[in-house]
Amino acid sequence: MKIIVTSLFVDDQEKALKFYTETLGFVKKHDVPSGKYRWIALVSPDNQGGTELVLEPNENPTAKNYQTSLMAQGIPATMFGVEDIHNEYKRLCESGVKFTMEPTKMGDFTIAVLDDTCGNLIQIIQK
Repeated sequence: MKIIVTSLFVDDQEKALKFYTETLGFVKKHDVPSGKYRWIALVSPDNQGGTELVLEPNENPTAKNYQTSLMAQGIPATMFGVEDIHNEYKRLCESGVKFTMEPTKMGDFTIAVLDDTCGNLIQIIQK
């Protein structure tokens, strides 16, 4: 068994698509109409056959409550791996991304937390 798709609730699919592709650098794999929303799936540019990240609309009250509660408590909704967290942090800051935690050493890992502008905190990690 392997993870092929994971979802992230967003408050605006178009805004999220722009942020995750233009700012973070993911690649759009699918963008298909699905009722009043879209099935938007992104992949890492260096692993386009890998796990897909679906940008899910948070219109369901339970999803909206979950997303809002995580944000209020400062809990990241998901985690992305990076090769060099200090370079990534600098690049993203220069792009206007706001961080709630600067790169911080935690044992063998270094983590940082950013605001995706779409209702989520995202943790990046260098292992």
